[in-house]
Amino acid sequence: MTTLQSVPALGTHPVSGSLPSRAETREQLAKATYDLLVIGGGILGISTAWHAAQTGLRVALVDAGDFAGATSSASSKLLHGGLRYLQTGAVRLVAENHFERRALSREVAPHLSNPLTFYLPVYKGGPHGAAKLGAGVFAYSALSAFGDGVGHVISPAKAQRDVPELRTENLKAVAVYGDDQMNDARMALMAVRAAVESGAVVLNHAEVTGLRFTKGRVTGAELKDRTDGSEFGVSARLVLNATGPWVDHLRKMEDPAAAPSIRLSKGAHLVLKRTSPWRAALATPIDKYRITFALPWEDMLLLGTTDEEYEGDPADLAVNEQDTAQILDEAAFSIRDQQLSRDLVTYAFAGLRVLPGGPGDTSKAKRETVVTEGSGGMLSVAGGKWTTFRHIGRTVMNKLAELPGRPLVDDMEPISQLPRKLPLPGIANPRAVAHRLLVDGPEPGPRMSADTARHLATHYGSLSFDIARLANDDPALAERIHPDAPEIWAQVVYARDHEWAETADDVLRRRTTLTIRGLATDEIRARVESLLARKV
Repeated sequence: MTTLQSVPALGTHPVSGSLPSRAETREQLAKATYDLLVIGGGILGISTAWHAAQTGLRVALVDAGDFAGATSSASSKLLHGGLRYLQTGAVRLVAENHFERRALSREVAPHLSNPLTFYLPVYKGGPHGAAKLGAGVFAYSALSAFGDGVGHVISPAKAQRDVPELRTENLKAVAVYGDDQMNDARMALMAVRAAVESGAVVLNHAEVTGLRFTKGRVTGAELKDRTDGSEFGVSARLVLNATGPWVDHLRKMEDPAAAPSIRLSKGAHLVLKRTSPWRAALATPIDKYRITFALPWEDMLLLGTTDEEYEGDPADLAVNEQDTAQILDEAAFSIRDQQLSRDLVTYAFAGLRVLPGGPGDTSKAKRETVVTEGSGGMLSVAGGKWTTFRHIGRTVMNKLAELPGRPLVDDMEPISQLPRKLPLPGIANPRAVAHRLLVDGPEPGPRMSADTARHLATHYGSLSFDIARLANDDPALAERIHPDAPEIWAQVVYARDHEWAETADDVLRRRTTLTIRGLATDEIRARVESLLARKV
């Protein structure tokens, strides 16, 4: 592996078209009055900022951490219709979810999502019979207009050919259906880029320390740049609180007497090395309502998830021993022991689902989006699911149009007039992009490896060619970051200059897959920090 110490000028020069500096962005935010200030850079805030900018509003987006730095990069990585919702008779909801899933995977972001076949094993004594699950997956595929094939039932022997680690003892049949999968952090970053290309001004690692008020109305926020301690403020005609698990914290800044509006459910996951190839995912019923997933993802295996009420500080969220034991125990219903060795675990992560306040089991609660208006006029949005993030953005914009006094209507294009399926940046056929990356290498010089080409194509789409140009211009940037991962050093420079990366975790956890693979060594972290410090 090439060491950065041997190339002291590596990454010194910014990539053409680099982002403005943080100081320039802070100045831009401080001296303008925005139509809409979105606080919270998870996918709900990002989607709202993207749609608001498309309507012609002047939009700012800030987050105390990184974009998608909390729950939005701690999901199960699925774009799905929600098979379990059929249990509650929510047929319309499943159909709507399928519409959004298909739009994302085929027209909005085909370069960032990929189809995934799911096997639902039916065991003797399990919570559901083969006939019921067979009918369920048929109905599920029908609600998707059979775009992923017809849900059906296959034999255990056929299923085990695709999933060698499938446990076949007492296995009666396997139901089959289709959904889609993504890298949630990469999808979120592309959506941030789309918002910026539509005119939004964004800044991560900018913490809200207080709200601005004018005659009792919230008219902006005071902020602190966590990277250097700089303090500044943003003025806005309307402020949207999209802080996810912290939504009530911000509501109390607006009104100290504000009652709690949400409750939280913890969803933990484990990432493991695979002991054999997986050509399908497993969705194993645990009880009448819950399913545990085993998903081939990023050449690894993703297991989860838990669903437990969480009452602690969201900042203290972590995967504990109880979570790990539960995930492995539930996975053992359908997966052989050799695949579930703790020695294979490379990473564990957890996110917090934001649910409407009220009693009841969190696993049965609806994943609905709630929009409320506070005493100072600040809007708060919480809840929902990744699959419908575009729909949530449109829902919030419709709410803005209906506010008393209609404060923004004269300045915004009706959301109904916007393109329904505007693609995310980099849209391209990933197979074609990977092919081009492989055949268009430097002359003379080593060709890009096939796994790196595939990785770039399915995480950046056509923007992969910008990364390839960096690697072609500086051979040191064409080197792998770690021998066991497909990423190359050019991605770090690209993340720094084009994707708002400020910390090693920004790069290693969310802009690449080094952390989830268990490969973010101290040496690699130090080299990434060295590259980030060279930002011009």
